[in-house]
Amino acid sequence: MTKKQAGTDRAKVGITLDNVIDAAFDVLARGGLAKLSTRAIAGELGVSMNTVMWHIRTKDRLLDTMADAVLGEVDLETLPEKWDDQVIELLERLRQAMLGHRDGAALVAGTFPVAARTVSFTDRMVGALRQGCPTPRTAAWTAWNVFYFALGLVQEEQAALTQDREQLREFADAERFPGLAPALDDFMSVDFGARFRFGIEQIIRSAATMAAPED
Repeated sequence: MTKKQAGTDRAKVGITLDNVIDAAFDVLARGGLAKLSTRAIAGELGVSMNTVMWHIRTKDRLLDTMADAVLGEVDLETLPEKWDDQVIELLERLRQAMLGHRDGAALVAGTFPVAARTVSFTDRMVGALRQGCPTPRTAAWTAWNVFYFALGLVQEEQAALTQDREQLREFADAERFPGLAPALDDFMSVDFGARFRFGIEQIIRSAATMAAPED
């Protein structure tokens, strides 16, 4: 199919980029990132693959747009007054937004689109951190630290690796692994909400007193 024909196909069905992204999230919900493909999205919409590609251009742009949509679900208003509470609340809202989509954290982890909603979230996060961190560099680097922590823990939460936990319990006996075995229950804790808050608080409390190294 030529570009002209693809444009005709798009006009005929009347779909928009928003329609394509909505369909992509439907595909994601059913099959996860592994099943997310141009072909699957086209099938969801009942159009040709070329029509989908006309809108998204590349798979990377599709993922960037989807990730930006997830960040767009984070309410950036009505935040607490204190800077550290703002950071915690922003990240908890991000966590909930990612949990709202199958493989949501994995989707966001693979991208950092220069797009309005993603940059707006980052602006609010860095702005809050600059109120409490000793230097602008500390605020900037801490923003990455808490972001990566959030992505990693939510990916673990969404993976639900029950079988792996049981295998570790059987493998990590006290004689061979005396450091890990006594703490194994806490190490494998599935209280992700408590772990999430503790990890974020631990990072930002350190950031308030430990300045990032200067060049």
